[in-house]
Amino acid sequence: MPAPRQRPYRAVIGHFATGVSVITGLGPAGPGGMTANAVCSLSLEPLLLLVCFENTARTLPIIRQAGRFAVNVLASDQREISRVFASKLPEAAKFDGVAHELRGGVPLITGILAWLVCDLRELIPAGDHTIAIGAVTDLGHVDGPDPLVWYRGDYRTLAPLDPPAAHHPAAPKAPA
Repeated sequence: MPAPRQRPYRAVIGHFATGVSVITGLGPAGPGGMTANAVCSLSLEPLLLLVCFENTARTLPIIRQAGRFAVNVLASDQREISRVFASKLPEAAKFDGVAHELRGGVPLITGILAWLVCDLRELIPAGDHTIAIGAVTDLGHVDGPDPLVWYRGDYRTLAPLDPPAAHHPAAPKAPA
């Protein structure tokens, strides 16, 4: 796509708010990871999700070789972790000073809101990205702060709407 069309495309897509996560894996040289917002639930039966990797992402070969990865859903107070994993630091150096543990053979970052561990099912070339489909083998979440959100090229957090009853006075009540 010519560059003049990429700018308006990015501006339009930037209006789609997404959660921010760090995709992690463990290779022979150690852990690796990258910040991603192109993560999507794909199937409930079986449990599948997809993650999009830029073709030049240094984390992609780690995931390809390991055959496993984790999605670490970041909390609103984890912007710096997102920045570190979005940087060009060497893969293992990204984990310096970032508390994490191994679970199911993949690194999970401490303090995250939710996580999914996946077995790599398939890699699909798609333009300048590769779509990874993962079969969820383990998952969890905590009740904590709001998630970190990416919107229009910047980090955001959620803001609660007025209670539904304020917008819909005739809304049905939950059964007792």
